[in-house]
Amino acid sequence: MRISEDEKGKFDELIEEKGVKILIDPKALMHVIGTKMDFVDDKLRSEFIFINPNSKGQCGCGESFMTTASKGAGK
Repeated sequence: MRISEDEKGKFDELIEEKGVKILIDPKALMHVIGTKMDFVDDKLRSEFIFINPNSKGQCGCGESFMTTASKGAGK
């Protein structure tokens, strides 16, 4: 359990690109391998989007997704 999202856990994977740091929980790592992240800023939205080749479905809000391996939701 993490106290802060800024605190790196012992086994967390740290990805840093162009000044952006992302911590990935080791339990989620296999579900997000190959994911591409982009930032969209247009008239309707300003948000990060994730393109996950492992995703087989997601909830309506886009926060949870399912993979074949997980048979459930991952965040």
